[in-house]
Amino acid sequence: MSPAVPGGDDAEMFDLAPVSLWLEDFGGVARLFEEWRAAGVTDLPGFLRADPARIKACAGRIRVLKVNRRTLQLFGATDFDELVANLGQVFRDDMLDRHVEELTALWSGRTEFFSHSVNYSLSGRRIDIQMTGRVLPGSERSLDRVLIAIEDVTEREVARQELASSENYARGLFEHSPVSLWVEDFSSIKRLLDEIRERGIEDFRVFTDVHPDFVQRCMSEIRVLDVNRQTLDMFLAPDRPTLMRRLGEVFRDDMERSFREQLIDLWHGKLFQQREVVNYALNGSAVHVLMQFSVLPGHEKDWSLVQVALTDITARKKAETYLEFLGTHDVLTKLHNRSFYVDELNRIERNTLRPITIIVADLNGLKAANDQWGHAVGDALLRRAGEILGKAVEKPSCAARIGGDEFVVLMPGVDGHGGDILMEEIHRMTELNNQFYPGLHLSLSLGAATSAPGERLEDVVRRADFAMYAAKRDFYAALSETSARDAVPPPR
Repeated sequence: MSPAVPGGDDAEMFDLAPVSLWLEDFGGVARLFEEWRAAGVTDLPGFLRADPARIKACAGRIRVLKVNRRTLQLFGATDFDELVANLGQVFRDDMLDRHVEELTALWSGRTEFFSHSVNYSLSGRRIDIQMTGRVLPGSERSLDRVLIAIEDVTEREVARQELASSENYARGLFEHSPVSLWVEDFSSIKRLLDEIRERGIEDFRVFTDVHPDFVQRCMSEIRVLDVNRQTLDMFLAPDRPTLMRRLGEVFRDDMERSFREQLIDLWHGKLFQQREVVNYALNGSAVHVLMQFSVLPGHEKDWSLVQVALTDITARKKAETYLEFLGTHDVLTKLHNRSFYVDELNRIERNTLRPITIIVADLNGLKAANDQWGHAVGDALLRRAGEILGKAVEKPSCAARIGGDEFVVLMPGVDGHGGDILMEEIHRMTELNNQFYPGLHLSLSLGAATSAPGERLEDVVRRADFAMYAAKRDFYAALSETSARDAVPPPR
């Protein structure tokens, strides 16, 4: 089959065009359209897709009249006849489905159509194409002359797919990161800082001291653009809209103070920062986080894109708090330990606040309880003593367990009368405690001493210790007398 080649410059321009050109005769398609309209077809896309054979019937009615040199090169054909003889290899796979769009355009009376599709060279190479079709003037009814331009966009499509793959990969890393990630826009904050800099402000820390409302305004200008899945999990948010709507519950309390430090760093050009802050989950629980803030590359001039990474360090902070607690507290009684007592005694010694009252308390009968019923019972008595002292002693006073069965209460700024009141309260709470624990009786021997002017606290402790031992002797003497009396047989 040899195409009719018109003469003149137009033919030469057609043949030398840098894109693939096809001159085709859609007259057979136009006649098929008339038959279908006469049969009552109104929805051509639905009609064609209901039976793919109808699409093939349309394709079979198209006659290729002419192609240019670029077309033969693109599809690897030696001549026009070889190309036409192998059109089944060129147009296959999803080409027929895309053909519906072209046919629908012509059915609707449009003289131009446009589509993206895939063709194949005669060697089987995939070619991504961008196709534009136009019905030439005078052929609007007959459709006997339709010019098709095919542009090879394979490289562009490969690049687009690689870009899409790269974006999907980056999105996957963002979305499934084990760290909470926030993408935010700080451009409004950048403008606010620039404005006050232009007003001659040099010491930004002093400025925020005088104008704390400026920090609040900057906080209100933060635009959160996106968060990842881990962020929703960390802050117990069911979805992104809920989290965005309730951000005021997440960033509160001392967040303004840490944000102020963040602004000061930004003022000094520190575009990467990290600090520990406290946020809150939507159920109100505190979330300790390590915040890493970074202005993303390419956005250093306007801060329009920043990334904030939040690592949940709540477990670590709890462990640190517990270790700190262990360093200053007795695990069994939950009171302060001997180490804290020594430091606090030295601190109070250096303090000019006087007088100081010190109470020394000793648990009566601990050794006998351990020997007779075991250390578990003795530990229970110690815990009960810790409960009583913990509730009776209020700050700035403090109670500590300094030995196996010995406790000390330090009362800075309290005179002897205040010490007597506290000892009475401890005895009262001990009696009440025994009512709740009817098994083993709890008893404490107490001794108190109040500092004299110029007296060292070690001497005050020693006097309180003597008073406690005097009370303990009285306790055991009374206990012995009661036991002896109970042992005398009643008179007849």
